[in-house]
Amino acid sequence: MKPALLPIFLTLCLAACNKWTPAPPPAPAPAPAVSPAPQPPAQPTKHVYTPETPEQLKARLTPLQWQVTQEAGTERPYTNEFDHHFEEGIYVSIVSGTPLFSSKDKFDSGCGWPAFTKPIDEKDMKNLKDLAHGMERIEVRASDGAHLGHVFDDGPKDKGGQRYCINSASLRFVPKAKMAEAGYGHLLSLFEQKPAAKP
Repeated sequence: MKPALLPIFLTLCLAACNKWTPAPPPAPAPAPAVSPAPQPPAQPTKHVYTPETPEQLKARLTPLQWQVTQEAGTERPYTNEFDHHFEEGIYVSIVSGTPLFSSKDKFDSGCGWPAFTKPIDEKDMKNLKDLAHGMERIEVRASDGAHLGHVFDDGPKDKGGQRYCINSASLRFVPKAKMAEAGYGHLLSLFEQKPAAKP
């Protein structure tokens, strides 16, 4: 190369070097996909009672349901809704939905009204002395104050000897298949087969 052209050549080389930019670094490898943590199964909604005013309650109940639960009335025997009803499920208060009796404890007493040997939970019951009609009886009320009927000591001896004689008009039936949906799934254990007692 001629000496006269050397400065020009060097100038062009320097200019090219000044325009060079390094190649971008390689993109980081994508993070491995992380599966979401398993969520616990949803807990069934439990029935919650929302108190009503007397006016709201009277508008919702039938005249017979109001008379029985709020005025301690008695429906006619043998023709009521649950006297001969023995489907699996539970009977709840028509007023509040409080679970009261299980079909497992229902029996045909022949008295004309639904009969049970015991309630699901005694804390949801109130027993009161009833001296009406010249008789001394034990009135049964739900914890929400609704009149249910009476309890007598002439029930099956092998089941404790009690007979809860209850007005159908004070009850609402929830079939076993719909208990979870209605907020009573926690009571399905009432229908689990218990192991037989050892001899």
